[in-house]
Amino acid sequence: MKGSYLITAIVALCNCINTGAQENSDGSTPQYLFPDFTTGTVIMKNGRQQKLAINYNTITEKMVYLQNNNFFDMISINTIDTVVIMQSRFVPSGKVFFEVLYDGPVAFFIQHKGKLLPPPAPAAYGGTSQVSSSKYLNSVELSSGRYNLELPEDFKVQAEPVFWLRRDSAMASFLGEKQLLKLFPGNDQDIRKFIKQYHIKFDRLSDVVHLARFINEKNIK
Repeated sequence: MKGSYLITAIVALCNCINTGAQENSDGSTPQYLFPDFTTGTVIMKNGRQQKLAINYNTITEKMVYLQNNNFFDMISINTIDTVVIMQSRFVPSGKVFFEVLYDGPVAFFIQHKGKLLPPPAPAAYGGTSQVSSSKYLNSVELSSGRYNLELPEDFKVQAEPVFWLRRDSAMASFLGEKQLLKLFPGNDQDIRKFIKQYHIKFDRLSDVVHLARFINEKNIK
């Protein structure tokens, strides 16, 4: 009975879309963070839990779950505490979700974002140009609604993640080393030395976690 009540409550917080998702040749869906919809756990703020087939749409930045071949956007996320997909934890932040990379006095997160790219436009002398057409993109948005639907042919999704850290309840974003160092003006030399010593790359999440652990263990604030 409790499980039935919870699934009804979660459905009430979602929008339903009756369609399939576009797949790449390898079976993955380009607008989603994970290759497949995977059984995950939704933990509500009241402690209730529900297991669902979940994925994250990086274009809309919506948590999406699959049930009876329908895709549901979680739109009222203020009652959700955490969503766990495989080994990844996601927490609501405003209208989107952030993945928790490191939880500590200086907590690190990543905002998974994707940009929809149109196919290259014809150019002079038989070539192509990647210049996008905002008019074309708007028409796509109008015709397909949310991008839980099948993406237009030849459209691609470009990942544009943003890192965030939280300290003393304040959030700050950064894209790479230069912006991160500006957030630690009194300790930038120590952080820069660590980044150089361990060859930290910000496009490798394991490296960012390694850096976050160093900052917390050294009590750098």
